[in-house]
Amino acid sequence: MRRLPLSLRLIARRGPKAPYEVRRETAVPVPAADGSPLLTDHYAPVTSEPCPAVLIRAPYVRSGFPWNLFYGVRFAEQGFHVLMQSSRGTGGSGGVFHTWNNEVADSRAAVEWLRKQSWFTGDLFTVGASYMAYTQAALAVDAPPEWRGAVMQVGHTDPYDFFWGSGAFTLERALVGGLGLVQGEVTSWDMLCGALRLKFRMRRATEGLPLLDAYPSAIGGRRPALEEWLTHPEPGHWAETDLVRVAGAMDVPTSLLTGWWDLSPGQVIEQYTRMRAAGRDVDLLIGPWTHTNFLERDWPEVFAQAMRRLRREPPAYRVRVHVGGVNEWRDLPDWPPPDAHPTTLPFDQLRAERGWKFLYDPADPTPSIGGALQSPTQGQVDNAPLESRKDVLLFTGEPLEESLTLMGPVRAELDASTTAASGDLFVRLCDVDPEGVSRNICDGLTRITADARHVVDLGHAAHVFRPGHRVRVQVSGGAHPRFLRNYGTGEPPSWATALTPTETTIRPGSVLELSMV
Repeated sequence: MRRLPLSLRLIARRGPKAPYEVRRETAVPVPAADGSPLLTDHYAPVTSEPCPAVLIRAPYVRSGFPWNLFYGVRFAEQGFHVLMQSSRGTGGSGGVFHTWNNEVADSRAAVEWLRKQSWFTGDLFTVGASYMAYTQAALAVDAPPEWRGAVMQVGHTDPYDFFWGSGAFTLERALVGGLGLVQGEVTSWDMLCGALRLKFRMRRATEGLPLLDAYPSAIGGRRPALEEWLTHPEPGHWAETDLVRVAGAMDVPTSLLTGWWDLSPGQVIEQYTRMRAAGRDVDLLIGPWTHTNFLERDWPEVFAQAMRRLRREPPAYRVRVHVGGVNEWRDLPDWPPPDAHPTTLPFDQLRAERGWKFLYDPADPTPSIGGALQSPTQGQVDNAPLESRKDVLLFTGEPLEESLTLMGPVRAELDASTTAASGDLFVRLCDVDPEGVSRNICDGLTRITADARHVVDLGHAAHVFRPGHRVRVQVSGGAHPRFLRNYGTGEPPSWATALTPTETTIRPGSVLELSMV
């Protein structure tokens, strides 16, 4: 074991004084299920006392900052052995990477290795975000008896829903996810350079045709995993990687975390709901976060939840949510809260500021601004640039005389039709303040091919519309590149080159369904 590098020690000192000094050993080869060496960094507290172990597994977890600080150092200095392992075929680990498919067997192999270590006490915890949460669900397929608690942050357990749940491919998250899927060692510098390249080449890569030839310029080459995600919109292809039911039945005490503008908050909430229904020990924290900013923005809140689980302390809450509009945290007995009731808001009661039709042109696609992104416009933002476009319909209510409190799921039912072979409906709920600034609360997209009544799931929200504010609903034909633009032809998107504009009509009788308290 060696001292932490100077740069990491200096960054770590900026936090509160911790009980233990930390040392680490990097690139420890741990056998995978097929014998391939999985490189693992071991962060250990400097003490002769027995300390529990925390296992963290993902393709990119050993790439450096911020994982080495927030997970490696911060948990080790509290008295835990932290094992950060690169998945098979990534981060210098041996074997061939195949997204999700080897994680069940390799998680089990990691525990087998742990059992042979002299410092292992028999108490195992798991922690981690995004793919690290998926590997925790993979461990639950054959849960080891040593497993004492799980902390699953901004996670997903259904890859098909993650990429294709709306009917449109979620392009931006695929490109960002594809950055780290490179054979060999990937450093923080590599990730930074890759992120900068993606930033400056995003438009060229996402608007070039065909997409399979255009995207590599943005992430430094082809990614077989990304191309598999893109070319398989059929649910059956993903069946073996779907761990929704496994995660919902986890019998290990679990803490869940997501953000209102996370990539898959619905999956996290579904896991909470399933575990609650099964009588499991589970708590849920939902903050004003995106997929990438929760660690920096509210680290004390995030860390406190994790440490309570790792220290096996009584939970401070069953559900804690951040409420928008009033900027406050509320502790609740459940989610949605028991006093939430469905309320229907007809579009007819709102002012149609641009009529009921719009023309969507895939050559000039409606952009993704705000919401579940991993780019600088992520999260809650001023929607003026979006609402100034002619291809975005606005339905706005009158200024409220009393507060309106939203707590729970939101969805829209639209009577709509499109003139092309295929079209999309992107619906967003916004809060317009007395100065006219419109801020997004929640949104969703669905693909349409026929004249019918279409349901758009906008996810969940906790928000107070204050007196003087107005409710606004946006309707448009997409949010590119968050969702890959609809070419209007109905062709598979990977090799398509034709673009067909479409006129979409929304009819009176369309409604917004809210959960109010």
